[in-house]
Amino acid sequence: MVGMTSPSVIEVRNFSMVLGGKQIVDDLSFEVGRGETFGLLGSNGSGKTTTLRALLGIYTPTSGELLVNGAPFNPATSGPLGYLPEERGLYRKEKVIDVMTYFGQLKGMARTAAALWSMGFLRRVGLEDHARVRLDKLSGGQQQKVQVGVTVMNNPDIVILDEPTKGFDPINRRLLLDIVEDQRRAGATIVMVTHQMEEVERLCDRVLLLKDGRAEAYGTVEAVRESYGGHMVRVQYSGTLPPPQGWQVVTAERNYAEFALADGTDDQRVLRTLMDAGVTVHRFDATTASMEQVFLSIYGHAPEEASA
Repeated sequence: MVGMTSPSVIEVRNFSMVLGGKQIVDDLSFEVGRGETFGLLGSNGSGKTTTLRALLGIYTPTSGELLVNGAPFNPATSGPLGYLPEERGLYRKEKVIDVMTYFGQLKGMARTAAALWSMGFLRRVGLEDHARVRLDKLSGGQQQKVQVGVTVMNNPDIVILDEPTKGFDPINRRLLLDIVEDQRRAGATIVMVTHQMEEVERLCDRVLLLKDGRAEAYGTVEAVRESYGGHMVRVQYSGTLPPPQGWQVVTAERNYAEFALADGTDDQRVLRTLMDAGVTVHRFDATTASMEQVFLSIYGHAPEEASA
């Protein structure tokens, strides 16, 4: 399998799902290796959340197998797992510390240990002063922080996150990503659904991009960027750009441009062409396309539009 050498913790084999007479997922197969951070990506309606729900036994698949540690998911036997669902579900009329302690006990922690862990987490995310506040008195972002804490309590072996930073500002997004990275460094296997492509490039080892319920791209982040986004050139310059010659202009702003290179076009040839045309090149970077550009090329719209 492309880019994966560790044993599979999650296996999805020929999975199909029909809901309400509509084909949501069609013959999908992929694996997630132990200790891997795996991005499950796609536009709305592509089948991401349906796949996670079937993996966790919330949905019964129409056909195929979905396995966690070699067997269908069973909370009693599949090992510690933390799941952050797309729809948040906490006891909104209860106090934050009581809710977190309760969920810690459900995960097998002693009450005192769960309370201590919860206070440490609340301190880290800036909610220590809200420990005795009812959840429904918190903002949506604050509630999301509590939900993330509940998800990673007791250091689960597998962490499944469905849009973990949705609606967060950049500072809180970075804070939550640091928490995810802590789980990764501790050896957890992580599956992420996100529309934030910078999160994918920062955290993910491999990705699967779903389109209309089928795998459109699958492999390491770098391989997907090369195969589906191609090679790029970024230029800071003075002067007037010549007509494209073996490249397509992706971005053109004052004194800055990005080109997508056609197959067989060498970046040094592009540099020579610009200089021969009298363009003064201040900076010239050759790279592969970003994941955001890959997303745009596959789905025809930006990730932000997909999540709107």
